[in-house]
Formats: sequence, C-alpha cells, structure tokens
Amino acid sequence: MLCFPGFLRAFVLFGLVMAMGVAPAFAQPGRVLIRDTEIETSLREWSKGVTTAAGLTPEQVRIILVQSPDVNAFVAGGPNIFIYTGLIQKSENPGEVVGVIAHELGHIAGGHLVRTRAVADNASFEAMLATVLGIGVAVLSGDGGAAAAGTAIGQSAGLNRFLSHSRVQESSSDQAAMKFLETAQINPTGLVSFLNKLSSEELLDVSQQSAYMRTHPITSDRIEALKTRLEQSALKDQPYPANWVEQHARMKAKLLAFISPQQVTLAYPSSNPSFAARYARAIAAYRQNRLQEALSQVDELIQEEPDNPYLYELKGQALYENGRIKESVAPYQKALDLKPQSGLIRMYLAQAIMEASPDPSAQKRAMELLKRAERDEPRTTRIKRLLATAAGRLGQEAQARVYLAEEAFMQGRKGDARALANAALKGLPAQSPETLRARDVITTLDQDGEQN
Repeated sequence: MLCFPGFLRAFVLFGLVMAMGVAPAFAQPGRVLIRDTEIETSLREWSKGVTTAAGLTPEQVRIILVQSPDVNAFVAGGPNIFIYTGLIQKSENPGEVVGVIAHELGHIAGGHLVRTRAVADNASFEAMLATVLGIGVAVLSGDGGAAAAGTAIGQSAGLNRFLSHSRVQESSSDQAAMKFLETAQINPTGLVSFLNKLSSEELLDVSQQSAYMRTHPITSDRIEALKTRLEQSALKDQPYPANWVEQHARMKAKLLAFISPQQVTLAYPSSNPSFAARYARAIAAYRQNRLQEALSQVDELIQEEPDNPYLYELKGQALYENGRIKESVAPYQKALDLKPQSGLIRMYLAQAIMEASPDPSAQKRAMELLKRAERDEPRTTRIKRLLATAAGRLGQEAQARVYLAEEAFMQGRKGDARALANAALKGLPAQSPETLRARDVITTLDQDGEQN
C-alpha cells in the first residue's frame, strides 16, 4: 500500500486529542515520505548482499522512499538511506538501483556522515528528514485513511549544503560500492550506467542539474575509474535475477499509477498484457475513482497469484478509501496472513477494524494489532496516533495521552510531549506499563536538556 498525501482524509479523533492541541493536520505541499511494504521488501531483498558486504546487517539499514520527481538518494541520521521515487522511475533495471544503494553504503562505511549525527535516534523518519534539512517544519500529527505521516521537504539549497560530499568521498564511495557489489556477486554495471546517465549534467548550470548531481558531484574522472574497474569485473555480463527484474517492473508501474494515474494509459496501454501493466491499470482505475473496474482487475490478478499479499492489500486499500470499510477488513486480514511480518499491513488492518465498528471489542482487537505493529515499526508515528485513538474510544484517556506524548516526541514537538506525559502520569497506576513509557519520555527529554 503506497501512502501519499493525495488521498489523505480527516481521521475522526476523540475529544481528548482536540483538547490537547494536537488535532489532525493535512500534508503540506511538496515532497513527502511514503511507505509501501512491497517496494520496501524488494529493495531490502536486492540490497541484502551489498549491506552484508559493507559490514552491516540488513536489519541495521533502513531504506526510506521520498515522493519526488527529482533524482536523488542520500544517507542521514545513521544507516538510513533515503531514495527519491524519481530515481527509481529513471532507472532501467534493478542493478542501477542497487548500485546507488551500494554507493550510499560506501558513505556509511567510510564515515562520511558526521553532519547527520545530530538527528535523534528515536525520531520518526519524517522528523529526521526535517532535522537534516534544518527547515524546522512541523510534521503531521495525524493523517487519515491509508496515509502515513509526511513532511514537506525544504529548499534544495538546504539539502545541498547539508548532504553534499567531497570529490574524494564520492570516489572512495564509488570504489567501495564496486567492492560491495562484487562481494555480493551482483553485476556492477548498473552503478556505472546510472552515473553515466547523470554525468551529462556536469556542464549544466547548477539550477538545471538533478539533486543527485548537486549532492554527489559526478566527474569524468569518476566515470572513467568506474569503467576501468568494470572492464576487469568477471560479473559484468551476468544477468540480474529474473525475480528482481519483475519486481523492478512492478515497482515502476506501481509508483507511476499511484503518483500519476493519468499517465498510465500512455505508459501501459491495454495492448500490454504484462502483469506490471495490468497492475498499473488496476491501481490507476482505483486512483481515478473507478472502483468496480479496479476491483475486477485486482481480482483477476489475484486469480493468477493467489498468494500475493500486496494484491489483497491493494484491494483492502481501494475498499477502505472508498468508504467500504467493513469490506476492507477481510482482504487486509488475508494480506497479513500472507505477510505476517509486515508492521504496516498490520497497522492498516487495525485501522480498518477500528473504523468498521465502534464496539469496544473491535477497539481492543485493534490495540492488540497496533501494539505488535509498534514493535515492527518503531519509527512510525501513525501507530502511536491510532493507539491513542483506540484508547480514547475505550475511555482510557491517560493511556491515550502516553501514546500522544510518544508521537509528539518522535515528531520533535518536545514541549507537547512533556505536557502530555506529565498529564498522563496523573491518571495512571504507579507501576503500569504506560506509566513507565510516560516516564521514559520525560527522562529522555531531561537527558536532551529539553526545558518546559
């Protein structure tokens, strides 16, 4: 399920949330973070080998998608790789994307990230990005439907100043990337072909260059050094795994259909019978409010791949976003059954259950799901907001304040976090788990030197 601001809808919250001054907000215009289990899973699979070769574990590295037509990727706040959707859309094969990831891992392994260490370890990815760019924007305190929290990205000048690397660092990261790719037995041609595409921008005015060029200066010397090493590689003619190629095709189709559904008929006409093309057409139909057509197309795809969790997730999303919330629960549950390790799918199922019925048993079931999702997605503030909503509906106002305090803390709203945590402590038993969580918020704020 892709989460974009284009289909945010107001989430009905209980009076406590409104009273505490953290009412839901809509995404601001501009680039935003997006979450999608399918794409993230593919990127993790592709990068597993190069991550290990870089001396890291796959669990340490997070790959975060940023919705933007620009071409860019960077590392911030530790082993967190931010990739713009424009880069994926520009890539011609999975090797180009993996090559970029390997290059960013080179920056991590090379210790080129001193300026990003001020980013809080327990911040949300949205707050992390805002901190990196130094723009001081308030991230969302709530978002509706299928959407995750997003944040506007600041001026490109801020990004350039903060994330630009020296030519020496770029060259060393290139060589590290080639080493990682070869160690992982992945054809390194993709890194070379991708950078070669962008090298033509070197003589353009800075304002006309892609964000990647501005933050990763590509020179002819770098390209030649890579080409020389590529010629010596025994892997240069090795094909990429067939499942990666298919995942890449579906990834690009999915991104286009969600971001620019009006372009799908040109890029994927009805004469194209591939799975990726039909996937794009089904998503575009849903995004353009042709629900029955979308459901029919998704059901056809499910007949072909009955064990594909992302198809059931898409069906649940389409139903939920069109107000058929009770009907969305079953496909979301099926998606979770097929992908039980996905905290995002578990969160979407919980949200559907919460909205499908006001019954306390439904709210309790949702809370159980959300508490498990919280362990899998510790940086996802949306889970905190949903937990607060469920607790509020169950009359557990003090517990709700704890979740809102954690949400505010992760978003960088430290004054709100302290006020909510202190208010929660007044209504909680001394040794309850929620009391410990509220105290953790206050203790961390004190350690950070936060003042009331």
